[in-house]
Amino acid sequence: MTRKLRLPNGSFLMPPPAKFNVRAILKDENIYKKAAEESFPSYNKSHLICLEFPNRSGDVLITSFSEVDKDEYLDPRTAQVARVDHVKQVCKDVRPARDEELPSAFVEEYRSAMDAEIMKYVSETYPKGISSVYCTKGKDVEEPGFDFELVVVISAARHSPQNFCNGSWRSIWNIEFKDEIQSVEVRGEMQVGAHYFEEGNVQLDAKHECKDTTLIQSPDDSAFSLVNIIRHHETEYLASLQTSYLKLPDTTFKDLRRKLPVTRTLFPWHNTAQFSLTRDIEKELGIGK
Repeated sequence: MTRKLRLPNGSFLMPPPAKFNVRAILKDENIYKKAAEESFPSYNKSHLICLEFPNRSGDVLITSFSEVDKDEYLDPRTAQVARVDHVKQVCKDVRPARDEELPSAFVEEYRSAMDAEIMKYVSETYPKGISSVYCTKGKDVEEPGFDFELVVVISAARHSPQNFCNGSWRSIWNIEFKDEIQSVEVRGEMQVGAHYFEEGNVQLDAKHECKDTTLIQSPDDSAFSLVNIIRHHETEYLASLQTSYLKLPDTTFKDLRRKLPVTRTLFPWHNTAQFSLTRDIEKELGIGK
C-alpha cells in the first residue's frame, strides 16, 4: 500500500506511481489499443496538455471544456477546432469552428476581454504557461438579463529530468455571471504536482479550492476585476505552499521515519557495547567459551 504523508496545507507527499510497459504486460495489441483509446483521452484532459496546430497558427488546450466532439477540441482564441490523436499527443488537422460552437457576440465580448487579461497575467506569472477561456453555459445569450458562465483554464509545466525534477501547475476557474443579483461568483480549483528523484523519489500532489464574488461590470472592467481575484488567490496559495515546504526538514520529513523500531524500544546509542552479534550467535549455538 502506498503511504501518503499529509502536509499542514492539505497536500500530500508520496512515492510516485510505478512505471511499467503496459503493452508488454498485456501481450495483446488489440486489448492495448482499446485500453489506450479509453485511458489516453482521460489523461490528456485531466493534465490539461497543450498541443500545437499542424499549421502553427495556434495552440489548443485539451480539456473537458474545449471538447466539442470525440477527439475534437475548440480553441476559442482562434475560433478553430483541432482533431487530436490522443495516443501520439498531436493535432492531426484543424478546421474553422462552426457558429453553434462559438458564443454569441454579447458573451464573446466578456470572454475575449477575460482572455486578454488572463494572457497578460499568465505571461507574467508562469514561464511557458498556457491559458484559455471558454463559455460553458449561456452561449446563446444575446443581451443583458440572462445568466452565463465562463471557465478559465491555466496550465504550466516545467520538465527538467537532467536536474532530476519535474513540476506542473493547473488551475480551473468557474465564473458565473448572475444577472438577477448583478453578481459574479468565482470558484477556483488549483493543483500542483512535483516530482523529485535525485538520491530519492518523492512526489508532491497538492490541491486547493476557493470561492469569491464581485459585481457585474462592463466586459473590460469585469475582466480586470476577475483576474485580480485569480491573482490574489493563486499568489496566496503559492505563498502557503512555500511556507509549508520551508518547514519540511524540521517537521514533515521526520514524520516519514518510524518514531520507534518494530521492537517499540529506542536503540541505546549511548551504550552500544552491550550489543555483540558474535557473542549472541555463539550463545545461541552453544559454541562460546
